[in-house]
Amino acid sequence: MTTEAALSRLSLNQRTTASWSLPEAIKGCVDAGLGAIGIWREQLAEVGLDEAGRLVAGSGLRVSTLCRGGFFTTADPAEAEAAEAQNRQAIEEAAALDAATLVLVPGGLPPGDRDLEAARDRAARAIERLVPYAHELGVNLGIEPMNPIYAADRGVISTLAQALDIAERFEPEDVGVVVDTFHLWWEPGIAEQVQRAGPRIVSYQICDWITPLPPDTLLARGMVGDGHIDFAAFTRSVAKAGYRGDIEVEIFNADLWAAPPAEVVEVMAGRYLELVQPYLDE
Repeated sequence: MTTEAALSRLSLNQRTTASWSLPEAIKGCVDAGLGAIGIWREQLAEVGLDEAGRLVAGSGLRVSTLCRGGFFTTADPAEAEAAEAQNRQAIEEAAALDAATLVLVPGGLPPGDRDLEAARDRAARAIERLVPYAHELGVNLGIEPMNPIYAADRGVISTLAQALDIAERFEPEDVGVVVDTFHLWWEPGIAEQVQRAGPRIVSYQICDWITPLPPDTLLARGMVGDGHIDFAAFTRSVAKAGYRGDIEVEIFNADLWAAPPAEVVEVMAGRYLELVQPYLDE
């Protein structure tokens, strides 16, 4: 297999090279020979949806994900209504970009709230309200379970099993799950849950779990190969489940953000070819 073919499923999530604007990130992906890009709504807003669509179309890249929707665990009716409006706008953006999925980060506990089950239930009901509009526009909603360290402030859905319990209430073409190694590598029985997910896997995101964790745990993700995750086993499991989509590298890390972005992408591609790509078709 040529290097070009081997990199065809690799996607750069924009947060991995946070200093790049959307036009710079698109050019960086093309220059590196990648097949796709994961776009963040903040950078999308900087250039505008029409211009972003033109840039993506001209590049030949696929949009592996649009990040992100969600954050709908509030119990306040007015805040819930505002969150729904924001998510409907995100659905429209995902449709315009022909993104493979709109990533939904559920959100954490509202201030003063300690009821995780109630917060998860509100997230599920918010997703249910969005499904008809997403279906109408042909957008798949991808629920992203997050590592438990983020349960309080970002993601009350902590396991793939919990995400699937919600996703399975809907048709697979409407609601799927995001499988992120950083968030799920620790989950007991994860291989069985990945097989359960099967066609509902709408994104496979990769980065490593590094120790010691930094003071800001949001920035705890490491470059593939720098930490403790068994990418061969995880990738074999995802491939066995039938996933044939893009593999997206999403890393929040202050040291990588400070490095030259093109060099980060070069290292990223090399680690992917060594530690992930060989196990996609076993």
